[in-house]
Amino acid sequence: MDLDRAIDAYLRHITIERGLSEHTVAAYRRDLAAYRAWLAAQGVDDTDAVTPALVSAFAAERASAVPPPAATSLARLQSSVRGLHRFLVREGRSDADPSERLRPPKAPQRLPKALSIDQVEALLDAAGPAPGDAVDTDILRLRDRALLELLYATGARVSEIMQLDVDDLAHGDVLRVRGKGAKERIVPVGSYARAAVDAYLARARPELSRRGRATPRLFLGARGAPLSRQSAWLVLQDAAERAGLAAHVSPHTLRHSFATHLLQGGADVRVVQELLGHASVATTQIYTHVTVDALRDVYLTSHPRAR
Repeated sequence: MDLDRAIDAYLRHITIERGLSEHTVAAYRRDLAAYRAWLAAQGVDDTDAVTPALVSAFAAERASAVPPPAATSLARLQSSVRGLHRFLVREGRSDADPSERLRPPKAPQRLPKALSIDQVEALLDAAGPAPGDAVDTDILRLRDRALLELLYATGARVSEIMQLDVDDLAHGDVLRVRGKGAKERIVPVGSYARAAVDAYLARARPELSRRGRATPRLFLGARGAPLSRQSAWLVLQDAAERAGLAAHVSPHTLRHSFATHLLQGGADVRVVQELLGHASVATTQIYTHVTVDALRDVYLTSHPRAR
């Protein structure tokens, strides 16, 4: 089968049938474009001409690039290649999988960095309106506070929050979130986040909506268009700077903090897995290492015979 047609078919498959997010599909498209270009340089244009030796040579060349790619990027690249060839075999378009023996690099386990509860409260307070703010600033600060409160209250990914419509909040104290693979989950919303969102909906969103075209999206930019992930990141950076937080803070930091604080408070790891939308509990269990480290620190500093 022609390689270009094969790649197009695979990308349609992961978009339509598997329902992967547009960001994931875009990453796979970039990876497979690099793979296609490399094979073309080897004079290969058909999937039947791809051999295990070629796949291994491609992976080795990418791994030895200067500067070296991150282990996560290399793992995703190899996952894209393996996914393509497995799809072709499963669909009966190839007789064998030349990537079958390809083993992705083991990414180093990095413990997520979480903010303390005091730091989160300072961040959220800094995001909200302040006395003396101009009217337009007050409107945007109401939005910013609602956005960050919702990120921390639900542990949702920033892409999931950006996809929310106003109707997704119609269930009162719970939120319907559309996660990876188009899977939906229901996440509780605490009273602080609900109050912040209600204030935004009553006092800020109508004015922002008036400035642009009608859209059901919950969070809007200054001109009335749906707020982007990049804009949400800037909102968080601005709040972190005003809160005086020296540590690097990203939307994912709030997700990490959400999970860590739940586990420190005694939540079951399976419940946290469900709230985060993790397919496997193994992904969630990385947060248990954070809480164990915290317990160890308390023990070492508090017990008279710990040292």
